[in-house]
Amino acid sequence: NWGSFFSGPAWDLDPATGQYYLHLFSPKQPDLNWDNPAVRSEIYRMMNWWLDRGVDGFRMDVISFISKPEGLPDGVDAGSGWGDGMALYGSGPRIHEYLQEMHREVFEGRPEDVLTVGEMVDVTPELARLYTDPSRRELDMVFHFHHVGLDHGPGGKFTPGQLDLVALKEVLARWQDELADVGWNSLYWNNHDQPRVVSRFGDDGRYWYESATALATVLHLLRGTPYIYQGEEIGMTNMPFESIDELRDVESLNYYREAIDDRDLSNAAAVLRAIATASRDNARTPMQWDASPGAGFSAGEPWIGVNANHAWLNAASQYERDRSVFAWYRRLIDLRHTERVVVAGRFRLLLPDDPQMFAYTRTTPETEMLVVANLTGDPAPLPRELCDDWRTARRLLGNYREDGPLPERLEPWETVAVVR
Repeated sequence: NWGSFFSGPAWDLDPATGQYYLHLFSPKQPDLNWDNPAVRSEIYRMMNWWLDRGVDGFRMDVISFISKPEGLPDGVDAGSGWGDGMALYGSGPRIHEYLQEMHREVFEGRPEDVLTVGEMVDVTPELARLYTDPSRRELDMVFHFHHVGLDHGPGGKFTPGQLDLVALKEVLARWQDELADVGWNSLYWNNHDQPRVVSRFGDDGRYWYESATALATVLHLLRGTPYIYQGEEIGMTNMPFESIDELRDVESLNYYREAIDDRDLSNAAAVLRAIATASRDNARTPMQWDASPGAGFSAGEPWIGVNANHAWLNAASQYERDRSVFAWYRRLIDLRHTERVVVAGRFRLLLPDDPQMFAYTRTTPETEMLVVANLTGDPAPLPRELCDDWRTARRLLGNYREDGPLPERLEPWETVAVVR
């Protein structure tokens, strides 16, 4: 009785065979039967085919759902009319067996470095330690969803609420701590399923540059491997959708149809506003390369509209500017190559209950780094004892000033990193 993540039942009839097939997501995305050895063998053959042609690795979509329990038992109806099967197929009974087999059949013995990262809706830090422990030979990293669900309201992502910074720090710190000695973190704000972080958790108006760089800093200087989604490195924002006809995402369109009464469209505007804030289509508008009519993406009509702010927010306008979001990302990447503490330093969260400040240290036997960021639109004081302790530290970067000691007060969306 499982329901689809994109609304409705997870079963559809195939007219050609007269049989029903399972699709936890779109009907165009049938779930394969991984319990069939021939299916697994064909998948491994395909993966080797791509590796032989030089790809550097694989991102595996909802990989933790591939093992289903025998008999496909019903899930609990959470009120939608369909069963929630997550507890049954999330990290299912043979998942570790299949991933270890995949490693043997595809990756083991290859001379080149290959990266594997698994997207996992259900994963916990405890499970991530199993999935990413090198001695188990399963995956290099996993994508979890804990931090990107913190602004969801009681009705899910399309009833968005306000981000609780204290909760965000708690989640990120927990993942840092749990994978400190075993496994490895993946670090991300954006991907093809998430709205743009500068609009979502930042300020895409008055403090666009400052919030884009502050959010980038607190993420990239954590321990783990950061992922940059196309357009994030120039601070691309959400799309100002004004009509349901402008959206393409099946999840958004299905929610809209279910949320409104076709005979009474009085709530349609409110539903659209909620969808526009959280829709995956915010991440799927064309990359803004330049200020031309198609943003340098296409001379034709793209499948989804181009954000009008590409006239000023585009890659070409940032390439040669020292003070740009693009230049800031290049500096963060450079620090990961030049400052060993960024890669190897142990993490420690500071000021966990501060509602404005995200602060932490990274430490190796040789070096200690302090990262502080005011993730609000109001000035925020730093504790005097922290400033006194770090007064002589060398500044690595700051999005308001390039030099000087650690300030006693951070301006709106100001971030500073220092080392000693």
